[in-house]
Amino acid sequence: MAAKKKKKSKKAVKAGASARATKKKKAPAKKTKAKKTPAKKANRPAAKKSKKTAKKKVVKAAKKAAPARKAQKTVKKKKQAVGEGDYAATRRFDADQASFVKQNKAQIPAMGKAAEAALDGPDGDALRAAEANAAGRSRDTF
Repeated sequence: MAAKKKKKSKKAVKAGASARATKKKKAPAKKTKAKKTPAKKANRPAAKKSKKTAKKKVVKAAKKAAPARKAQKTVKKKKQAVGEGDYAATRRFDADQASFVKQNKAQIPAMGKAAEAALDGPDGDALRAAEANAAGRSRDTF
């Protein structure tokens, strides 16, 4: 089956083109904000000033005359991360280790030899068992 193309007349083609050209898209509606007008004060005749208003004026005048104090900045405490991201604990640990090494720099080799002697002595089995127990709870593998 051969598809037959229908030929449009020149007038129909021109009419369709002009109809499309004359159609315009509508612009979106503009949003308008409601304008707020300041409240008007009622015109009242001058009356006696009450004691409260007189006191308020005195307090305001005293505040203006007093030197301005600087506002104190409130320091927000950071949330403390506990667990594997506890950076403050890591810094404390590193500082403690560094201070121990600095204070006992001359005694550290002697401490190591004393620990070796303890492993070879009568308490060696108990020390090795304690080491194995601690290593079993550790996430590091030795």
